Parts: sequence; structure tokens; C-alpha cells
Amino acid sequence: MTEPLDPDMFDPLCPSGLMPIRWGDKWAGMVIQCLADGPRRFSELRVPLRNITPKVLTHSLRALERDGYVLRTVHAAPSRHVEYALTPLGRSLLGLLGVVRTWAEAHLDEVIDAHERWNA
Repeated sequence: MTEPLDPDMFDPLCPSGLMPIRWGDKWAGMVIQCLADGPRRFSELRVPLRNITPKVLTHSLRALERDGYVLRTVHAAPSRHVEYALTPLGRSLLGLLGVVRTWAEAHLDEVIDAHERWNA
């Protein structure tokens, strides 16, 4: 069994929408990161991704499943539930996500400054 996801896994003030590199939609990278340690239920994903609506999370999971990054498994017994897990293709993105996260941490102030200049 995997450890519960940290509710503070993602800084709610993180301007992830400013990042120039994305897989799928705004939330895809964060969903992939949440699945790094193993399969998760929808409700588990909602803990660190508390700012995403259920509809948008469903859309993001379906897109990741369609693209071959995530596997959706329905368990019938003993209690019916659904889990999401990374496929080998999805796991191959974890290293890249780490590199992007490191780049973002080093350059976030520059990106924010550029957006502020643009909007001024």
C-alpha cells in the first residue's frame, strides 16, 4: 500500500500556468507526479490537487489515459473502486518532470517578471 499523498505536495500559489513546458493540460504534470509512487484513487488525487474541479480532473485523467500515460483499472471486489496508475510510458516522463521542475525553480522569478512586464 502506498503512503497517503501530502496535501501540501503542490504550493497553492505556484504559478504552474506560467511554465512553458506542459504535457497535455495545465494539470497533467501534477497528476503524473501524484501517481509516481503507485496507483491512486480519484479521491486521493483530489487531496494535493485541491484547486482542481472534479470535472477538470476527470478530463485530465481521460486525456492522460487516451495518450497512454495512465491506466484506469476498475476493481469489482470486495468493494467497487477505480484506480489510476502510470503506464511504463507515463513513468518515462518522471525524469523529464524532475528536470522541468528544477528549471522552473531556477527561473520562476524571471518568468514572473516577464509576465509582469508584458501585462504592464
